[in-house]
Amino acid sequence: MLFLVAALLLLGVAMGTVAHAPIGFTLVTAVVIAAWLGIFALRERLGRRRTPTH
Repeated sequence: MLFLVAALLLLGVAMGTVAHAPIGFTLVTAVVIAAWLGIFALRERLGRRRTPTH
C-alpha cells in the first residue's frame, strides 16, 4: 500500500500539479494519504474478522 502511495506521488511529481507545489506540502500530503490508507486497511481487516462467515 505504501508502494502505491509512493508510485502515485512520483507520478504526480512527474506529470501533475504536485510538481508545482512546495516539497514540504507534497511530503505532508503524502503522509496524510498514507495514514488515511493505513487506517482504512486496518478498519477493513478488523471488520472482516468480526463478521461471521457463512
